[in-house]
Amino acid sequence: MKRFRSMAYPYVFWIAIFIVIPMLLIIAYAFTVEGTAFFQGQFTLDNFARFFRDAVFMQVLLRSMRIAILTTLVCLLLGYPSAYAIARAGVKSTTLILVITLPTWINMLVRTYAWVGILQDNGILNSLLGLLHIGPFQFMYTDFAVVLGMVYNFLPFMILEIHTSLSKMDPSFLEAASDLGANRAQAFRRVTLPLSIPGIISGITLVFLPAVSSFFIPKLLGGGQYVLIGNVIESQFLTSGNWSFGSALSLIMVIIIMISMYLTRKIDRNGGDEI
Repeated sequence: MKRFRSMAYPYVFWIAIFIVIPMLLIIAYAFTVEGTAFFQGQFTLDNFARFFRDAVFMQVLLRSMRIAILTTLVCLLLGYPSAYAIARAGVKSTTLILVITLPTWINMLVRTYAWVGILQDNGILNSLLGLLHIGPFQFMYTDFAVVLGMVYNFLPFMILEIHTSLSKMDPSFLEAASDLGANRAQAFRRVTLPLSIPGIISGITLVFLPAVSSFFIPKLLGGGQYVLIGNVIESQFLTSGNWSFGSALSLIMVIIIMISMYLTRKIDRNGGDEI
C-alpha cells in the first residue's frame, strides 16, 4: 500500500506547482493594491468594489452568462438526439463516436479560425448563399457567430456525457416498460430520460463552465468590440498589466463556477434520489 502511495507523489507535486500555487497567487493579488504592493502586503478590497461599482463590468458578466446559457441550451437540444441515436446504433456506435471526437484532435484555436473563413462577408457561407441569390449577410461580429463557435467546440462534450449515461442503461428497463403497456414515448419519458439525467447534468457542466469563461472565441468571431468576461480578464493581465484587478475578476468567476457546480450536483443528486 505504501508503494502505491509513493507513486502518487509526482502527481501531488504537479498539482501543487501548476494548480495550487497559481491559485494562491491569484487570491493574493486579488486582495492587494495594483503594482508592487503585493510584495508589501497592502491589503485592499478595492478590486472587488470596482467590479460591483462599475455597471459596465456587471453588463459584461450578464452578457457572458447569457451567451453561456444559450450555448448550453443549444448543445443540449442538439446533443441529446445525437447521443440517443448513437446509443441505439449498436456496433456502429464506436465509429460514430470517433466521428464526433475526430474534430477535437485539432487545436481549438485552429478550428475557430476556420469559422472566420466560413462566416466572413466574402466567406464560404455567403458565397454559397450568393449562388442562390440570397444575401450577403453579416455573420461575423454577432451573437450568432459567437454562439455558433462555442456550440461547435463544446458540443462533443455534451454528446459524450449523455451517450455514456444512455449506454449504461439496462435494456431490460425498456422491456419491462413495454410489458406494462407503455408506448415508446411513455417509455422514453418515464425510463430513458430520468436515467440519462446524470449525463445531462455532466454535459451541462462541461459546456457551461468553459463557455462562460471563454475569451478567444468571442475575440475571433465577435471582434474586438464584442467583449465577454474572459476578454476583460485577459486584457487586465496582458494589456493593462493590472494583475490585481484581473485576479479579482478571476476569483469572482471561480466563485460563480463553484456555485454552478454545486447547483448542478444538487440537481443531479435530487434526480437520482427520485429515480
